Amino acid sequence: MGKTPTNGSGRTNSPSPLMVRLDEESKDALTLAAGLRGISVSDYVRQVTVSQARKEVAAATEQTIAMTPEEQLAFWTALNAPVKLTAAQKKLGKVMRGEW
Repeated sequence: MGKTPTNGSGRTNSPSPLMVRLDEESKDALTLAAGLRGISVSDYVRQVTVSQARKEVAAATEQTIAMTPEEQLAFWTALNAPVKLTAAQKKLGKVMRGEW
């Protein structure tokens, strides 16, 4: 009898079902995107989600943050925005300077 192939972590390579609940709009978007690639919705979801998951795992392992250009701009804008201290922060500053 043959052995069941594994993926190196001791888990089998046999397919395992995954159920995802979607609203109609999301399902329609997936169906359209799969159609544009000429593949089934299952194949589309598998290709896109597994690829994205691998990227996220690699980024977490490398301790890097990947941002879209829009996210980069929002991050830069937030870092360069004027600081607005809260009343508690102002009070703490006075205490630290001995002005209380």
